[in-house]
Amino acid sequence: MTAADLSRVDVPLAVLIARVDAVAAEKRADMAAGLLAEERHQCDPDDARFAALPCPHPEACSTGADYPGFDAWITHQQTLNAARRTR
Repeated sequence: MTAADLSRVDVPLAVLIARVDAVAAEKRADMAAGLLAEERHQCDPDDARFAALPCPHPEACSTGADYPGFDAWITHQQTLNAARRTR
């Protein structure tokens, strides 16, 4: 890189600081918006009704009998995962 190349990309410190501040402010705004969205979701008045949907119709819910061998497979996978974590 030559001095001519540097002169094209070089900016005054004040401009660089302003750009960094703008990016940081944008990140803070995005984080705040995300936190507010999560908070609204946590306070959703329909959550209790949604959670109660399967209760009046237990016949519509699946059970272990609907998936023969699945419980054994899950147990085996959990054993493998535990072994991986202890390596």
